[in-house]
Amino acid sequence: MSGAAWPVAALLVGYPVWWALGFGGLSMIVLSVPMAVLLWRRRPVKVPRGFGLWVLLLAGYLVSALMLAETPPGTYGELGAGRLIGYAMRLALYAAVLIMVLYLGNLTERELPQLRLVRMLGVLFVTTVAGGLLGVLFPWFAFTSPVELLLPEWVSGNPFVQNLIHPTAAQTQKVLGYASPRPEAPFEWANAWGSNASVLLVWFVVGWWVHGRARHKLFVALMVALAAIPVVYSLNRGLWIGIGLAVVYTIVRVGGRTRVALCGAVAVAGLVFALSPLASLFAQRLDKPHSNDIRAFTVTATIAAAGHSPLIGYGNTRNAMGNHRTITTGKTEWCRACGHPPLGGDGQLWLLMITQGFTGAALYVAFFLGAIRRHWSDRSPIGLAGVLVMGLVLLYMFIYDGLVTPLGLYLISFALLWRNSLGRDS
Repeated sequence: MSGAAWPVAALLVGYPVWWALGFGGLSMIVLSVPMAVLLWRRRPVKVPRGFGLWVLLLAGYLVSALMLAETPPGTYGELGAGRLIGYAMRLALYAAVLIMVLYLGNLTERELPQLRLVRMLGVLFVTTVAGGLLGVLFPWFAFTSPVELLLPEWVSGNPFVQNLIHPTAAQTQKVLGYASPRPEAPFEWANAWGSNASVLLVWFVVGWWVHGRARHKLFVALMVALAAIPVVYSLNRGLWIGIGLAVVYTIVRVGGRTRVALCGAVAVAGLVFALSPLASLFAQRLDKPHSNDIRAFTVTATIAAAGHSPLIGYGNTRNAMGNHRTITTGKTEWCRACGHPPLGGDGQLWLLMITQGFTGAALYVAFFLGAIRRHWSDRSPIGLAGVLVMGLVLLYMFIYDGLVTPLGLYLISFALLWRNSLGRDS
């Protein structure tokens, strides 16, 4: 591998080390610094079509800082360091992924071959499966990271920061009426694990099955079978829907014997799953859609709050007053866990509405829709997979917060599409 590609390998292959150190998703921000320096040295810099929308999204977030001190009706939120920390970290992440896309697109095929980049994403999928199994088997596993020890308490104690710097194997929630551990290692929370697992699965299959030999395909089959365990135990309906739609998309877009073979494989996998103990847990989760009312309440509250600053939003999240059952809920001395999650926590679309108004949400949607439109005709394995991921992004924006690691994987997938188009045009 060329020396210029080391920041990419450090991020994707070395991600478990970053997680153990307490950087986790923040590693993208750390590694964007050497990427920016190396990018500056190789000017002029190529820019992908449609990337101006992301630049506008970033610029809009800068403008939204004007509203950080404001509180829309029907919401509350502490002023001061906590709100500023959340804003600064999101701003740094948006800038970091912008740098990362430009860096990947300006590396030549010799410096970083497409297949090698795809396979590095596949390595991260193996890490994700290992982390998911850790969360299933040892859900109590957690430790204090070096970063957590070094940061002052007023920073490390911030809930948003704490999720990023404190490594844990699982997130325990009463999804089925009792405490259920949902895998999240090596990412920041359970929903991030679900989003990342589905995106990385796409690239794992492309890199190690489509472009693999017999032994690679055997390894893929084994890893996918193992992945089914944390995928089901995650109790993540969004992940299940995403995988289902990915299968349908692939069957529709491929043809000939590949389609027949894929249909057969799906039928066999479905039969094996139906006969396994995982089927019972899957059915239990479908019977208990406990989060529907909560999501409906927070989405409604988010849209209402965003309506008071529709162009630039409020820079950071706010909390709704009450919840879907009562207006009196809140954190108290005797119930520190009470309260309501921040507005925008139920999907990137809603997060953008509260932080950057309807303008920011529209720019985000236009960016990924534009990527699908431009690359739809690319029927290579990477082209088909990249368009699929762009579609998953538009699905997940309704149910998953894209911060922190999911957004990085979305933009790496975008960069793969861009690099593929450069190869076709050359």
